[in-house]
Amino acid sequence: RLFHQYHKTFAPLNFSDYEAISRCEQEVPEYFNFASDVLDKWSQIEKERKGPSNPALWWINGKGDEIKWSFEELGFLSQKVANVLSGPCRLQRGDRVLVILPRIPEWWLLNVACMRTGVAIIPGTTQLTAQDICYRLLASKAKCVITTDVLAPVVDSVASKCQLLKTKLIVSESSRAEWLNFSDLL
Repeated sequence: RLFHQYHKTFAPLNFSDYEAISRCEQEVPEYFNFASDVLDKWSQIEKERKGPSNPALWWINGKGDEIKWSFEELGFLSQKVANVLSGPCRLQRGDRVLVILPRIPEWWLLNVACMRTGVAIIPGTTQLTAQDICYRLLASKAKCVITTDVLAPVVDSVASKCQLLKTKLIVSESSRAEWLNFSDLL
């Protein structure tokens, strides 16, 4: 209900009236990027204290540990992750990345960072087998795979069959040979 009460405050001017767009009375922008056109605008509103300060992301794990990010924090962190993707991972607009992560905060950061950079994200469940991962890497022509230390050995077992795969990024506290470490780069 809070969202509906304030939705016109947060939405960019060209998207403030969904009904007008659906009736073709209002133009949809030629280029739209959720990260810069929505998230960054909400971050600016939050900075100017024009809207309620609800969390942009509120994540709680099974043990009760929680992470709460404001729009400003989510925007800033997603920009840092975008720099990781375009820097050390050498990804460019239009490249594809296979992301096989549980729903942890990094999953959300990577989604927004991919939107920010124009990299196509291919989400995968952590239940994928080696054959599933190989098929997805080959069919998508992904240049990068991002996963945890649990699935890294599975990716390594099929990586030699995937010639376009150039970068492997691990979301883990520990390091792994031939993998970039997400936490270290961030």
